[in-house]
Amino acid sequence: MTAGTLSAGPAHADDVALPTPLPDPFYAQPADLDRFHNGDVISVRPRPNPPGFFDVATYQLRFRSTDSQGHPIAAVTTVLIPTKKKADGPLLSFQHIINAVGLECAPSQALWTQDPNLTIREAPGLNVALQRGWTVAIPDHLGPRSAYGAARLGGQIALDGIRAVRNFAPARVAHSDVGLAGYSGGGMATAWAAALAPTYAPDLPIVGAAYGGVPMDLVRMAEGLGYSSPHPAFGLAFAAAIGLSRGYPQQIPMQKYLSATGVRMYTEMRNACTNDILRLGAGHSAQQVSVGGKQIFENPTARQVVADNSLVGYPGVPKTPIFEWHSPTDVLIPVSAIDQTIRRYCRAGARVQQFSTPSPDHMSAAVIGLPAAFSYLSDRFNDVPAPDNCR
Repeated sequence: MTAGTLSAGPAHADDVALPTPLPDPFYAQPADLDRFHNGDVISVRPRPNPPGFFDVATYQLRFRSTDSQGHPIAAVTTVLIPTKKKADGPLLSFQHIINAVGLECAPSQALWTQDPNLTIREAPGLNVALQRGWTVAIPDHLGPRSAYGAARLGGQIALDGIRAVRNFAPARVAHSDVGLAGYSGGGMATAWAAALAPTYAPDLPIVGAAYGGVPMDLVRMAEGLGYSSPHPAFGLAFAAAIGLSRGYPQQIPMQKYLSATGVRMYTEMRNACTNDILRLGAGHSAQQVSVGGKQIFENPTARQVVADNSLVGYPGVPKTPIFEWHSPTDVLIPVSAIDQTIRRYCRAGARVQQFSTPSPDHMSAAVIGLPAAFSYLSDRFNDVPAPDNCR
């Protein structure tokens, strides 16, 4: 599968196992992207409301954004507009969890899926926001290559998706305050969007960002998920390597490092969503899938790419108030990297409220923290001064 076949930008990814393109022409990459600016709407289509959502009008927008190499891409966001809302009422960009390297796993597809493994289960929480009159945008923040792990890309797509929705007249949000929310991989895109906004999108009136369970140090996370010994969640690290190689094909020539086992996993995982990623990678390690045990991330250039997509080392500081939550005993992500990053934000003068959930693991923390996150954003939309428990 060549870059030209996928038509997803000039990243020259001929040596990368790209996802199978969706047959829907709405997702095609236009040849004239250069004539658009970031956030410009390329095309629009109405959609039936996803199952579980009511009293809304649903649209999908294709818009211009920028990939990891700085090249233009067409990205997609799904917009849920309350039927009873005030003009310029709040706009929430919700970055859904996408642990996937297949395009069918993206929210613009999964919102309508009949597959119980792909169902987006946040409908009850998002309906609360919609009933408050918030317009909700859910971007496909992994982009047209499903570049899982290319976290900076997710932030850029989220910000350009907000611009696109504000440019979409039927949404009536041209002058709306904006909030950001997401957990885990969606939290990573949210946290990057908040950190990038002062330089990438200073035009956006972002009044608050709420994110939880964020992998802020991808190098350490990869090392903890089967770098040298088998791990039940090794598939997540391997999928992130695939996604990063899609975003940075020249810097991460992944296939050159793969053993026969690694090539088989690489091929089988090409279009996988979360459950298949975990199944295919369970009990494996980076040494097992690499020729002679030499892993791709021992390559200094590749390792630097991973570091560049880790918020712990990004010098930018959000200007918007932050609500951050996580389980203190989360074994999937390096909690110390979250604390390190938030302390740096606090020292730089950011207003941050942290919430340590009374839960032992990654996924239960998501459920516990989300109501508090939405309450936090509601206060920001209502001009309540942001709390701060920086230490």
